[in-house]
Amino acid sequence: MKVALSAQRIAAMLALITAPVALTAQTAKPTAKPAATDSFALTAPLPMDPAVTVGTLPNGIRYYIRQNAKPEKRAELRLVINAGSILEDDDQRGLAHFVEHMAFNGTKSFAKNDIVKYLESIGVRFGADLNAYTSFDETVYILPVPTDSAGILPKSFRFLGDVASGVLFDSAEVVAERGVVLSEWRNGLGAGERLRDKQFPVIFRGSRYAERLPIGKPEILEKANPGPVKRFWRDWYRPDLMAVIAVGDANPAELERLIRSTFSGIPKRTAPRPRTLASVPTHDSTLVTIATDKELTTSSVGVLWKRPGKSTRTVGDMREDLINRLYNGMINQRFQELSLKPETPFTGAGASSGGFVRGSELNALDAGAKEGKIIESLQALLTEAERVQRHGFLASELERARTNTLRSYERSFAERDKTPSGAFVDEYIANYLSGEGAPSIAFEYAAVQKLLPTITLAEVNAVANARGGAANRVVTVTVPEKDGLRVPTESEVRAVFGTVVASNITPWVETVAEGALVPTTPSAGKVVKEARIAAQNITDWTLSNGVRVLIKPTDFNADQILMSSFSPGGASLVADKDAFKTSLAPSIIAAGGVGSFSTIDLRKKLTGKVASATPSISDLSEGMSGAASPKDLETLMQLIYLRFTAPRADSTVFKAQLQQFEQFLKNKDANPMAVFSDTIQQTLAGGHPRARPLSMEMLKELDINELLTIYKDRFSDAGDFTFFFVGNVDLATFKPLVEQWLGALPTAGRKETPRDVGPTQFAGVIDKAVKKGIAPQSQSIVLMAGSAPWNREDSYVLSSLGELLQMRLLDRLRESLGGTYSVSVTSAFSRRLRQEWQVAIQYGSAPDKADTMFAAVRDEMQKLRTTPPTAAELERVKEQQRREFEVSQKQNGYWLNTMRTRVENGDPLDTMGDYLTLINGLTVEKLSAAAQKFLVESNRARFVLLPETSK
Repeated sequence: MKVALSAQRIAAMLALITAPVALTAQTAKPTAKPAATDSFALTAPLPMDPAVTVGTLPNGIRYYIRQNAKPEKRAELRLVINAGSILEDDDQRGLAHFVEHMAFNGTKSFAKNDIVKYLESIGVRFGADLNAYTSFDETVYILPVPTDSAGILPKSFRFLGDVASGVLFDSAEVVAERGVVLSEWRNGLGAGERLRDKQFPVIFRGSRYAERLPIGKPEILEKANPGPVKRFWRDWYRPDLMAVIAVGDANPAELERLIRSTFSGIPKRTAPRPRTLASVPTHDSTLVTIATDKELTTSSVGVLWKRPGKSTRTVGDMREDLINRLYNGMINQRFQELSLKPETPFTGAGASSGGFVRGSELNALDAGAKEGKIIESLQALLTEAERVQRHGFLASELERARTNTLRSYERSFAERDKTPSGAFVDEYIANYLSGEGAPSIAFEYAAVQKLLPTITLAEVNAVANARGGAANRVVTVTVPEKDGLRVPTESEVRAVFGTVVASNITPWVETVAEGALVPTTPSAGKVVKEARIAAQNITDWTLSNGVRVLIKPTDFNADQILMSSFSPGGASLVADKDAFKTSLAPSIIAAGGVGSFSTIDLRKKLTGKVASATPSISDLSEGMSGAASPKDLETLMQLIYLRFTAPRADSTVFKAQLQQFEQFLKNKDANPMAVFSDTIQQTLAGGHPRARPLSMEMLKELDINELLTIYKDRFSDAGDFTFFFVGNVDLATFKPLVEQWLGALPTAGRKETPRDVGPTQFAGVIDKAVKKGIAPQSQSIVLMAGSAPWNREDSYVLSSLGELLQMRLLDRLRESLGGTYSVSVTSAFSRRLRQEWQVAIQYGSAPDKADTMFAAVRDEMQKLRTTPPTAAELERVKEQQRREFEVSQKQNGYWLNTMRTRVENGDPLDTMGDYLTLINGLTVEKLSAAAQKFLVESNRARFVLLPETSK
């Protein structure tokens, strides 16, 4: 299970740490929506979405029920506990999270791990689907289940009911789970964790939050026993601190019946422990924390202003949120513009605001500083905030921000019947924990339409005044620890505030490029050939210039059209020494803008539009990916046309990009995982020049004009390009756009094929240990590889074997040995240029357990080679595949990727639905034969990352 806390950067905490507030239980369903004339009065409460049923059981358990068919035949179930690590006693540090683990290891209705095996048998994947998280102030159990088979929902609710009132806490299981939880703790070690431990005592000065991280203390975890673990569960898993949420494709009346029958019998607690709230004490002066670490790769500086938390409960609160959103968006646009200038001391910067911990929120400015430029970056951050405070924003900035904000709500409203159940669940969790309003998107969209025009420039400018002052302010500085890099002192950091206040700051000046996106409309082409793949509802057009266009209209999303394209060739057609330049060229050239529009000008030009086209060059092809709203489809087509015909090299932006690359590379080798990854890449490639990791020396070879030449060569001839469009497309209106913009693309008659330029598959047995890093952790990657004739069934069976092996290894390495938190097995069978296969296994462990774990991996592979899997294992694999396919085939991205892969490999499109045939044909015998064929160690590589102090 996962701990909901990450703190390498304070900015990330805004997104990952929730700030709930206890909610007084109410009864039955929400009241009706206020009359239209009163709905948007600023004091009016946000009305609960009438589509959700909200109620409270007699024992105090809150429930939320909503019928929603996205995805079909699925329901999202949650058990929310209004308690987390902040409530742990001193002998329980980390045991709130431990309780969460024990819920999956034996309850009154399910013996050890039985619930996991049952859910896997109905298509629910452990970890990816079935999960839970523990945060400072809440614990949430996550259970997505199918709804089209009798018995699944009752059994699923029974499990959640057991979590609430029937976890066993068997002594042997508690001892066995110590290793799993310690492995999860171990996974979090590293530079980020060490910086957090230095920063949190300052950020949370005087608060219990500084000493109650959900992952806990290893000295307590390694000695955990049922007594204190069960005590936390008994104290805090109780009806007055619980909510049950059920959203999905099921009868609401049946869901309510199941909730009542499952949870009503849980008795109220007599004389329960008070559910206290931890506070974050205020302070009058600025606090500063400066932290260094030898494995940190980049410098950063942030300014945080702590303030009391406030839930969005009224229309007035919503309006205030909009003002803050506008402010953040407008100043962030300025930061983005500054980051494209080489003279700017930071590589990127941003303003944010939001929930921090329960009852507290943050306003933050954050920057990734160029090496040695901490003071300058802090000054640049504060200068922009001060510029707004003195001179305000421009009216044009507000207008663009308003337009983009309204557009985002418009899109949500358009997708109101396509909203996934998980999104509703998140709203109801926030409503229960913090009292956050949960109105319908129809209400929100109507409110935003009414409120946005009333927000004045003066109101947005006033936010800058509210976000300032020394009170409750914390400055965070992080710097790599290395020779020659000076760390600023606290007095130098503090002095920046006075410097900015005393400085002369001029108003912001902006330029806006005028004119049409495409100044001159090109001569259109024509569709000269049309074909239909009726079974898949795909239309296939060939244009007069040779461009091929495949379109699959869908109704999966109302406001989405996805695009992809490719042409054979890619970096394989250039010399080895130029391969890395070819791969970098698209992103560097695209950052310059298109035609007469710089990146900044283009962003302004596209205000209110949803359309993007991004070029790329891989080893074997070049192409573009993109997306658009149906109403902005022509803009997408114009962007594609411009990416082909009017790429724009911007030398100023290029210099800024080079500096960003340099900042990444300067200290990259301080990161143990980066060294590990580079070692694997170079070893497997045998030192092939195309497998070189990017280096400072390679950056010196980059020239903007050469990159533009490379880009133009790859995109100057569209004649062998194939485009794919999937989504809410109307063929009749789309055809003229295709003829106008894709039909006008230049062609020169080139028909290219990629070259086989290596590197080749590794051969023999490789064992390599990399000793890097100071944390007591280890990572292992085991690879098997080989060559074999490709066929579709073998490729599918290999993939299925990987899923089976992952189940086996998770059971052995995690559940039996308690040696790891997670295991990943990926397998692939490729046939472009060479027919090769590979199986990759990855897991973490304690350093002294790496060899034991590897022996267990080999043993499980040997068992699969010699003993066929069970019928139950076979059905678990097949059912998970069926269920995943049910959801995937209602997603535009699945069809886009499948269509492209089929065409790239020369496969027919009319058999795209044959996946179910493959699933139904999978047998124990086929899996056993695949294990004998693929799980062999004649070509096997093992890489182990160990601490640098290892012997």
